[in-house]
Parts: sequence; C-alpha cells; structure tokens
Amino acid sequence: MPSMIYMMTNMSEMNQVVAFYRGMNGLLTFMASYPTSGKGTGTKEVSTATPNDGIDPLHSEGSLTLSLDGRFLFAVNTGSHSISSFMVTENGHLILVDVKPSGGFQPNSVGVFGNLLYVSNVGYPANQSHSNISGFRIEGNGHLTPIPGSIHSLSTINAQPAQVLFTPDGSRMVIPELTTSHLSVYNVNRNGTVTGPMINESYGKMPFGSYFLSTGLLLVTELDSNALSSYTLSDNGILHVISGSVPTGQKATCWVTTTKNERFAYATNTLSGTITIYRINSSGALTAIGHVTSTPAGIPTGLPMNIEVSKDGRYLYTLNGNQGTVSVFQINDDGSLTHLQVAAWTFFPYFGSQGLVVL
Repeated sequence: MPSMIYMMTNMSEMNQVVAFYRGMNGLLTFMASYPTSGKGTGTKEVSTATPNDGIDPLHSEGSLTLSLDGRFLFAVNTGSHSISSFMVTENGHLILVDVKPSGGFQPNSVGVFGNLLYVSNVGYPANQSHSNISGFRIEGNGHLTPIPGSIHSLSTINAQPAQVLFTPDGSRMVIPELTTSHLSVYNVNRNGTVTGPMINESYGKMPFGSYFLSTGLLLVTELDSNALSSYTLSDNGILHVISGSVPTGQKATCWVTTTKNERFAYATNTLSGTITIYRINSSGALTAIGHVTSTPAGIPTGLPMNIEVSKDGRYLYTLNGNQGTVSVFQINDDGSLTHLQVAAWTFFPYFGSQGLVVL
C-alpha cells in the first residue's frame, strides 16, 4: 500500500476527503478527492464558546480517522449529522462503503480501537439535542452497525466534546470537554458499551487535543491556557498531573502529536501560525524548546490545525485551516523542523477545512 495523506474539506455543500500521494522524500502530490455523501459546516462553527471566525469550525481532533490496520477511513459529516466509511484500496484510493447517522447532532470526532468506533456529538441547542458519544461496530466490509445501549451522555448535557481518544490497550476512552474543562474517562465494556464517566478536572482551561504515548502518558493541549499538560492514567480512571500547563507563549494551542521515538511533542498554535516543540523526558515531564512557523517566509501565513507524523518518523504534516493546504516538514534528530513544502489541492484558498491523517 502506498504512503498517503488524507485531509477533509468540511465544505457545506458537499464534504470531501482529499488524497495526496506521499513520496519517499515526504513531499505530497495531489491524487484525487472523494465525496462523503454528507455535508460539512463550511465556516459555520459548532460552538458559541469560541470566536465565530471560520477557523477551526468543528473544534475537534479526529474528525477524520483511520482504522488501526489502515483498511478503512472514517469522516464526520457535521452538517448532516452522519459518519462516512471508506475502504482504502491497495493504491490508496477510497471507496465509499457506508454512511450512517451519528447517533446525535453535529458529530465532530471519531475514535477507533479494533472493530469498535465511537463518535462524539456536540448536540444542537435549537432542537434541544444534548451532547453525547455513540458506539458502532466496524464490520469486515467497512459497514457500521450501531451498538445497542452505547449512546452515553458526557459530564454535563451541554459539554462540548473535543475528541474521542482510546487508551493504547482500548480499555478506556478519554473525552476532553472544551466548555467544562473536564477530562471525562469511560471504561469500555466487552459488549462495546461504556460506563462512566470518571470526571477529572483539566489542569488548564479548555482542554482540546490529546495524544497517548505507548507508555500510557497522556498529553493534552489547553486552548484557553495556551499550554500543554502531561498526565498518567490510573486503573480507576483518575488522571495524575506530571507537567501542568507548560505554556507555548502562543495563541490557540489546540492539536498535539509526538515523534516516533516519543522524545519530542509538537503542538499547533492556530492563531499564531506556529508549531511549538516540546521535549519529553523519561518521567513524562515537558519542556518547551522552540517554535517554527507553519508556512515559510514569503508564503501567505498558514494557520496550523491538525498535525500528524509519518509512520517512519521522518516527516511532520499539518493542515492549514485558512488555506486548505498541508505543510510538510522534515523532523531532525534534535526535534527541530525543516520546511519542505506547502501542498495544495486547489488554486483557491478557503476557510473551514478540518481533519488530517497519515497512512
């Protein structure tokens, strides 16, 4: 299977997934776009908790998600309250195989572990629909089957989920809640339902993007604090702070990922147009060591959002939500980043794109 990058347009008329072929040198070449048979939101935002500026309309990580084996790709259609499932072919092309109601209104994140999929729904105050999470089984052909009894409330009826994240062993899920500053932890049962939540207070305000290291260390960005925190998760669902709110010194710190060796973390600062580099020590403590702009000098400023590292650990990719472009970086041994490319699939920059995954 070739190396690929997929991003999502989130366009309100017709949502699409855009595919780029990724070369051995990390550079991207546009390959094709694939309609989801659903609608995005365009620049319309799912929340009133943040400025209505058309940037980051879904306020989430995981709006576009791959299965762990890379066979299937899942996209939220927030404007039509559904999830699209694609089969990934051997040459990286996508085949739409299913579209299912999300079990709520305004889905904004999908988490996958094995054949279990959970989606978070922001809710819709106009029709008194509350925020929730909802579970599905991924069938062998990529179709989605709702799990009876899997729809579950968050810590409050109007909490705004920012992500669905499984622990590395799949036994629990963590849901950062943007508007409550809670980190809700659910136990995953054998039948695919969940129990909980165990409600943890985020160290900083407005937890957003989260990422589990292979060791179980949890990293969480904080939109209001403009910082990154690290935690360990105990068996009873309680989070223990290792580093609390280590500041980026930037604006709108939202997404996070790590290098393959897990020695460095990268957090995007959307409104500053930068990426902050953190060092992670052996105990999980964090130190901010520098910044890099998402787009190089001489190119219109990109506002970085979703961020991913290639499977070989050599390259980093971030989606510029104000352009619909993807910035490409080489990852150096010291964690620093070198600009390589700003890849576009259209000649017309636009606001509203969301979601990025690396295959």
